[in-house]
Amino acid sequence: MISTESRIVSAKEKVADLLRSADIKIGGDRPWDLQVHDERLFRRVMAEGSLGAGESYMDGWWDAERLDEFFTRVQQAQLDRQIRTFSMLSQVLLSRLANRQNRRRSRQVAEQHYNLPTRLYETMLGPTMQYTCAYFGADGSKSTLDEAQRAKLALIADKLHLEPGMRVLELGGGFGELARFLAADHGCEVVSYNISSQQVEYARDRCEGLPVDIRHQDYREAANEEGDYDRVVSVGLMEHVGPKNYRGFFDLVKARLKAGGLALVHTIGGNVSRTTADAWITRYIFPGGVIPSEAQLTQAKEDLLVLEDWHNFGPDYDRTLMAWEASFLAAWPELKEVEGLDDRFYRMWRYYLNMSAGGFRARGMNLWQMVLSHGDVSRYVPVR
Repeated sequence: MISTESRIVSAKEKVADLLRSADIKIGGDRPWDLQVHDERLFRRVMAEGSLGAGESYMDGWWDAERLDEFFTRVQQAQLDRQIRTFSMLSQVLLSRLANRQNRRRSRQVAEQHYNLPTRLYETMLGPTMQYTCAYFGADGSKSTLDEAQRAKLALIADKLHLEPGMRVLELGGGFGELARFLAADHGCEVVSYNISSQQVEYARDRCEGLPVDIRHQDYREAANEEGDYDRVVSVGLMEHVGPKNYRGFFDLVKARLKAGGLALVHTIGGNVSRTTADAWITRYIFPGGVIPSEAQLTQAKEDLLVLEDWHNFGPDYDRTLMAWEASFLAAWPELKEVEGLDDRFYRMWRYYLNMSAGGFRARGMNLWQMVLSHGDVSRYVPVR
């Protein structure tokens, strides 16, 4: 019979070999090296993959001085593809059989993630309350997160070639700043759909007195309304739409967009087509979230809409996430005391932010803005 100690040694050797291929050493002295506090970590990782690694970190079983650099190396080496567990395979099979982003399931992410204490987001995101990638400029010259987020808002408006009096449909409204900006600064009338009750309440306060209608409804409800729009915009929603619903999303955009109109979709994008997400991210951060690929998006919009422009500024999300983490760390003493968040939440949130930053730094994830039309725009001039 193989002893528990022998199993731990065997698992440790396997994990060490995997990490070595990513230039990470167990117990090393570089900022990205793995520091182990509980030897059970190795068997847990081999048995549970990403989920085991993330939960072990939350439990305090391991650390790395620079989590962002650790994750950059892990994702550059694509270590996630080298560990396959039964639960991971089951999750992939389930995602292929069932629509995990149907209307009922889609509310789970709002309840679990977007309805967290508003103060958490206020301290992390800053005055614009933009929970999507900032734009630091074509030359990277925007020096602060606030400048870069305002530049992102301006970039979206410029790409949409807005004119006063236009009606804009926003699918997935966040905390309401984009709707406020389009109404207050560009004279547009905005209808915005959002399933997060907390974000809807915040957005309504933010947009008070402006021609903005914040609707506490699933984005799919926009298919049932009458009338059409000069512009359609979706920022940070596509990651929650799900592969089985991509075609329906673009059907909706086409149906609601006027002749001669423009639509803009701002989304995280991956280099590989997937039907499910990382197991740890799915359980603790974004239930049902899936990052679309180029192939999935272009196939879904085929014969429906013309792609006028495709802009990738993925490296800006790395900068955005690290700025969010710096703000989160600075605010943590207040959040812990006032909001009652515990150390396990602290480790979970840092893991999420750094894991995400590493994914963009490794170029496994990108940030895309797609501009679409009915094909009746004579000439679209790209904006950067």
